[in-house]
Amino acid sequence: MAIRNYIQPPRRRSGPTTFQSILVWSALAVAILIQISYPLLNGNALRVITFTTVLSSSLAMALHALLTYGRKYAINYLLITLTFAFTVEQIGLHSGWPFGYYKYDQSLGWAIAGVPLIVPFAWTMLAHPLLIAARRLNPRWSAVIGGFGLMAWDLFLDPQMVRDGRWSWANPDPYIPFMPEIPASNALGWFLSGILLMALLHLVLPRQRRRAGSETTVADIFLTWTWISGIIANLFFFSRPGIAFIGGLALGIIVVPYLISQWFARP
Repeated sequence: MAIRNYIQPPRRRSGPTTFQSILVWSALAVAILIQISYPLLNGNALRVITFTTVLSSSLAMALHALLTYGRKYAINYLLITLTFAFTVEQIGLHSGWPFGYYKYDQSLGWAIAGVPLIVPFAWTMLAHPLLIAARRLNPRWSAVIGGFGLMAWDLFLDPQMVRDGRWSWANPDPYIPFMPEIPASNALGWFLSGILLMALLHLVLPRQRRRAGSETTVADIFLTWTWISGIIANLFFFSRPGIAFIGGLALGIIVVPYLISQWFARP
């Protein structure tokens, strides 16, 4: 009598549940709706919206990371990004390198050694979607691509925050074109620190999606929204077409090729 060995076929990985999908899409919708209200407010309401924008956007990206790439990815992504951001901000704030000499306003709330606790969470807003895009465009150069993306995003962020009095530089000369309040060293600092952060994330975080049926759509939409909303806000609400141009061009160098590659990859 022959003895047959049967190997149980591996379980097929199921996609996110309906509840999980609703949860992450709802978090994205809330983050975008809150950002839409930003140019329409001022005073304490604007301060509250600033905090809410950062936290809701970070939550949306963290949920997407968890449901798409798994618990290990999400936890390491948050730990690495928050720790790295806080460390770099401490170095920058107290040494003037690599961003130039700057200081935060008390309106940003609780701080440790001068760095508001809300600031590292801002780094988590774009680190995840930019890592996805950079890996898609060129895994070998993902650190450089992702670092450039963080620098490009900051071309929208810093002028907006300086205008609202959230932080400022002691000496912005020589400054970034169209941004006399922002030193050129800040852009270089973001590029260099962004490369280091993306290199760490690329090295540590898994590249394969955890579940069959999981998509990068939520992160893609948030990245695209960040690009488009930065252009629209500076053109029509902040009256700064120069920032719309330079920020839109810089971030578009990554977003447009990435969206094209995603489109042609569709079955």
